[in-house]
Amino acid sequence: MAEIILEVDQQGSMVIPAELREKLGIEVGTKLIARVEGDRLVLETPAAVLAGLQALFAGVEGSMVDELIAERRAEAKRELCD
Repeated sequence: MAEIILEVDQQGSMVIPAELREKLGIEVGTKLIARVEGDRLVLETPAAVLAGLQALFAGVEGSMVDELIAERRAEAKRELCD
């Protein structure tokens, strides 16, 4: 797909062209999450954000919550012994 130039109007709005909406499955009512990465504006669906987070943590073994609880218990035990 070639690059598409979008224009921001006086109200700060822009229209996502139909070609892009169709390619990305964006329909009326679709919610998008916007964030800034450097000088880029990134728009993602909540499902895409969730999939990215799941991929990020897919290689983590064990429970981070269990690890945190174990650390806090060890810290509390050290404090009692001091």
